Amino acid sequence: MSGRQGGAGAGAGGYGGDPGAGEATGRLRRRLGCADLRAVPEVRQVLRELLHHWHGSDRAHVAELLTSELVTNALIHTDHGAVVTATVASTTLRVEVRDFMAGLPMPSLPEVHLGTHGRGLMLVQSLADAWGVRTHSMGKVVWFELHERPA
Repeated sequence: MSGRQGGAGAGAGGYGGDPGAGEATGRLRRRLGCADLRAVPEVRQVLRELLHHWHGSDRAHVAELLTSELVTNALIHTDHGAVVTATVASTTLRVEVRDFMAGLPMPSLPEVHLGTHGRGLMLVQSLADAWGVRTHSMGKVVWFELHERPA
């Protein structure tokens, strides 16, 4: 499953995607315990610090929101915790959240009676420049990229 590629609309096929172009300038990697929702604000804080000097820092608030959504989904919908990785390159931020449960997430329109639940992947689909899912023998990685906006 892939989402927008480079902001050009729905991307074609595949369950992967290569990390953004450019040499990595910063990296975050955290193992999160099962259902430990206290980890969500902690990951946001560490991501905020990582993005402090990124050229695309005007998009840091979007990065925090989308990362929170993916981390929360992984912790709520799986039984084995997750691993979050963020890589900052010169013009691209890539965030990956790996869980250890089979099954692919599918964005869907949330039902009104669910309140704020069910909107995470719709936000990722709407706000990320690219996103997708890569399967592993044990689980999957849901990822997104944000690209630096031209000046």
